[in-house]
Amino acid sequence: MKLAIVTAYPPSKVTLTEYGYHLVKHFRLQNEVSEIVLITDKTNEEKDLNFEEEGCKITVKECWSFNSYTNLFSINKTISETKPDAVLFNLQFLKFGDKKIPAALGLLLPFICKLKGIPTISLLHNILEQVDLNSAGITKNIFLQKAYGLIGATLTKFVLASDVLAVTISKYVDILEKKYKARNVALVPHGAFETPPEPDYLLPEGPKQIMAFGKFGTYKKVEILIEAVEIIRNRSNMDLEIVIAGTDSPNTPRYLAGVKKRYQHIPQIRFTGYVAEEDVPVIFAESAVAVFPYTSTTGSSGVLHQAGSYGKAVALPDLGDLSILVKEEGYKGEFFKPDSAESLANAIENILKDDFYRIQLGMNNYKAACSLPMSEIAKMYVNYFKAIQLAKSEGFSLKLPKRVAELEN
Repeated sequence: MKLAIVTAYPPSKVTLTEYGYHLVKHFRLQNEVSEIVLITDKTNEEKDLNFEEEGCKITVKECWSFNSYTNLFSINKTISETKPDAVLFNLQFLKFGDKKIPAALGLLLPFICKLKGIPTISLLHNILEQVDLNSAGITKNIFLQKAYGLIGATLTKFVLASDVLAVTISKYVDILEKKYKARNVALVPHGAFETPPEPDYLLPEGPKQIMAFGKFGTYKKVEILIEAVEIIRNRSNMDLEIVIAGTDSPNTPRYLAGVKKRYQHIPQIRFTGYVAEEDVPVIFAESAVAVFPYTSTTGSSGVLHQAGSYGKAVALPDLGDLSILVKEEGYKGEFFKPDSAESLANAIENILKDDFYRIQLGMNNYKAACSLPMSEIAKMYVNYFKAIQLAKSEGFSLKLPKRVAELEN
């Protein structure tokens, strides 16, 4: 099977870049995949294809850019020219831009592939019904939020034109089945990016590192983390370092520069900037706890799965999709109120004051991550593609079993 994967890809800074990397890394090892056509965004540096294992051929086609009005046409043209046997889209609603028209046009692509008769799976990491448009930095205007809801419902129908629409959280399946009467929605877990050998759970000498990882500024706010660590410092003698690993969200340029200036008087705080793929294991290995300073959620969390892979204890806000994910996939951590620095300080302190408890959490999360490696997730997608191809050859539409007992009228 010649598989086209449409995704952002390192060293791109566009959302879902890391997930795209690991999709390619594991699809190339599937026996059924003879070639990957990587349909990706343009970057000045070369794409990161330095894989250790032998795998299938990868053909890179850099043909789109974030916020470009021509992405729909350039990607469609590339698919026509390369003639893949199947297409996988790695999507969320702001994948192709944070401007309305480029973002919307990109989401028409699964429908176009369906018209071409190409077996198509779209992995949708969030659904608009579950996104807080205010916290996500999209709009605070109530009337615009309603307009976005109507537009989002229309775009969801175009993405649902895929032969299979994959989502990573069970609640999303139920919502899409009920609201859109969909019969082609599949629950495919996020999966753990890496399953390295089990760590020894020991920490390096020096201050204990409290780390947040990701793209910050919209619903990921690091101020609460800084203030929580200051609370701990004021009431204990813990030697702590704050590590903010990552970059600004595309929606909030220069957010971290503003935070850095505002908190320049705070000691032992480190901003790493962009973390290259090869440096991710080091960032996690040196951390005592991974913190998720989120005010809302927009889907499954790749950072949580990464933290689990490296055996890290985590402090999480008890809200939305993140809470569901933790319960469904077996992760454990200390929960805190998302708007309370005091609550976060208590959560971090509960982990750090008891090494045995910290290690227990890390061991549990490592086990949870290892139960869903990306290699197994890639196999699930291959099996869905085989089912789609069989259905097409037999002349019928693929319909998946309903998760809900009865669709609403």
